Amino acid sequence: MRSLWTSTTGMSAQTLNMDVIANNLANVQTSGFKKSRADFQDLLYQLMKVPGAPTSDDTTSPTGIQIGLGVKPAAVTKIFTEGDIIQTGNTFDVAIEGTGFFQVTLPDGNTAYTRAGNLKLDGTGRITTSDGYPIQPETTIPEDARNVTISETGIISAIIGDSTTSTQLGTVDIADFVNSAGLIAIGKNMFRETDASGPPIVGTPGANGIGTLLQGYVENSNVNMVEELTQMITAQRAFEINSKVITTSDEMMRTVTNMV
Repeated sequence: MRSLWTSTTGMSAQTLNMDVIANNLANVQTSGFKKSRADFQDLLYQLMKVPGAPTSDDTTSPTGIQIGLGVKPAAVTKIFTEGDIIQTGNTFDVAIEGTGFFQVTLPDGNTAYTRAGNLKLDGTGRITTSDGYPIQPETTIPEDARNVTISETGIISAIIGDSTTSTQLGTVDIADFVNSAGLIAIGKNMFRETDASGPPIVGTPGANGIGTLLQGYVENSNVNMVEELTQMITAQRAFEINSKVITTSDEMMRTVTNMV
């Protein structure tokens, strides 16, 4: 019976859907996290009668008979809507208001991209991520620096030593992509570019549509718990319905078997 295999694909699809929802809920407090959404598409159809097939000398079938064979995952899409921006007052917490990513130098020399702005200083005074990966362009804060400020346009400045005037120490550039959903997630709140995302468009915060920076703030996850719980209930019910189809199909087969 086709229904046995069709409902099996439905159960598999909802299992994947639940995996995506679980990951979203697990990261509800992860700074800069972007939620995902599972997309599905129907499988091939078995044509028992082609639409338009002749039914007599002068008539044709208006619809035909097409039997669907189930569902399969089509994509898991990252949703890059902006999360809630929370004030922390921490000097090196920086949120991006708008589009864009911080650029991060990985240990292998490659560049990754992140929205998580909970930045830190390492032992040499470099501005880094929580894992110690330096932010590009690399900026070092002197030990005697005070009143460090990061402007909306990414200019890093501070008062050095006994000076009474502010000194510019560096800048923070922001990278954007034509298709952010095409980035590949590598964990640790970071992404790598792919052919689907296109090359990074690097610029000054606030210029050419790129977002601006907010010092003393951090961007939270964009996961909406109520929405995810609703999706979870829907996935659970869809899984149950598909399992009921398998049970019903089995009962129909048992009835036919008992008639023999």
